[in-house]
Amino acid sequence: MDVAVIKYNAGNIRSVLFALERLQVNPIVTDEEDKLRSADKVIFPGVGEASSAMAYLKDKKLDKVIPSLIQPVLGICLGMQLMCSFSEENNTPCLGIFKETVKHFPQNSYKVPQIGWNNIYDLSNTLFSGIAENSYVYFIHGFYVEVSKYTIAKANYMLEYSAALHKNNFYAVQFHPEKSGEIGQKILENFLFQV
Repeated sequence: MDVAVIKYNAGNIRSVLFALERLQVNPIVTDEEDKLRSADKVIFPGVGEASSAMAYLKDKKLDKVIPSLIQPVLGICLGMQLMCSFSEENNTPCLGIFKETVKHFPQNSYKVPQIGWNNIYDLSNTLFSGIAENSYVYFIHGFYVEVSKYTIAKANYMLEYSAALHKNNFYAVQFHPEKSGEIGQKILENFLFQV
């Protein structure tokens, strides 16, 4: 299986690569259109800031390539947020795969960003085959996507939000499966071998 990890100026690629190696998958890391289109599966990771990430994607024409991919694509954290239409982080127009706005968590007594383990529930997709309701995964994010018709998993941190999204061949998770132990490993395995 050919797996491509999208290369852009957002972090966490190394931990994704380690997680894939544990599944005996050796991906390529690329920002080249032909290599992305020819891969069996594409992973769109991300830790970073929306506007600078989108600027890089536009510079490499990936803002046109990513939404037009036809194989399964998995967005992770910032990757999920960039797959939405707009982010309140520096008022950034994004890729528009999911017609949703990424919103900043309210400023209240909760710490923002949310950093740490939280449970996910209302799991409703093959991506979560074999995953128990209320399993714990690792989050680090200050922005969120509301629950919508695309939602396939939920979480709650001061409010209920989308922990994962799905539309056609596009899947996305707000948490970091590559940092979520056996649960995260199983979710990555499901993406690679079941969806």
